[in-house]
Amino acid sequence: MTTSRSSRAAVPQAPVRPIMTNGYEVDADYVVYRLEEAGATLLALPGTGWTTRLRTSALEIVRTALDAYGWTEAQIRPSVPSAERITRMDEAMSWIPLIPVDRYVLRRVVGARSLVNPVTDRHLFPWRRLGKALGADHKAIQRWHAQGIAIIVSALRGAH
Repeated sequence: MTTSRSSRAAVPQAPVRPIMTNGYEVDADYVVYRLEEAGATLLALPGTGWTTRLRTSALEIVRTALDAYGWTEAQIRPSVPSAERITRMDEAMSWIPLIPVDRYVLRRVVGARSLVNPVTDRHLFPWRRLGKALGADHKAIQRWHAQGIAIIVSALRGAH
């Protein structure tokens, strides 16, 4: 039995990781939800961590009575996200580069809109603020966001 082979060399493809959908269909609502979850996880990560810098063990001196009695306003910090949420964040944020480079404004809009405060669940960049920053109408920003999400959805559906 003879087999014919193509004269072209096979181009190695990067392995496609399965998308963690947990049984949900990949549509615009799902992508927006995952991107907003990823943005909240990103903002919940601590801004500081362990460093290689030497630390001193000197006791802090209380400088004022207000500091001593805790009358200063405490800043509410969200809890540190779990490893699973960080993995989901990495996956969802890797979807933004699926928007072509020549459509960089769509990338910026989708990326900025995905940032959600983990404490208040409010967007860091409302539609009007994005419109003012980009010099466009807020309705245009909403259309661009929908276009960017549609590009991501079609790319994700094509990956299956």
